[in-house]
Amino acid sequence: MSETDNLIQIATDARLCSLAPFSNFLVGAALRTEAGKVFTGCNIESASYGLTVCAERVAIWKALSECEQDFNDLVVVVDAEELTPPCGTCRQIIWEYCKHAKITLANLKGQSEVVDIRELLPKAFDARFLADTHRP
Repeated sequence: MSETDNLIQIATDARLCSLAPFSNFLVGAALRTEAGKVFTGCNIESASYGLTVCAERVAIWKALSECEQDFNDLVVVVDAEELTPPCGTCRQIIWEYCKHAKITLANLKGQSEVVDIRELLPKAFDARFLADTHRP
C-alpha cells in the first residue's frame, strides 16, 4: 500500500467521526507532517451554520496546536460521485499553512486526484500583502 493509499484509508476512517446532522455530507481528512506524524479531521456541523468546521481545518488546527508546521500531504475523502475540492475558507487556510503539501482528493469509490493549492486558489491573499500596510 502506498503512502497516499494509507492516508486515504486514514481519512476514510476519520470521516466516520463526522457530525453532519444537517447536510449528511461526511468528510474526512488526513494531514501528514514532514516527520511522518498524521493528524486527522472530520467535519462538524452546528445548528448555527456559520460555526460549522470542515475536516481539512480540523486536521490543520490539530496539527498546528501541537506545534507541527511542516506538512507533506493532505488527503480529503468524501462519499460523492464527483471528487470534491475544499471550500473557499479551507483553501485559504491550506494556502497559509500547507501550501507545499500534496493535496489528494478522494472518494469512497476508489477515485483520487492530486491537485495543487495554486490551482484551487490562484492569486491567494496572505501575509505578504500585510507587510506594506501603513498604520497611523
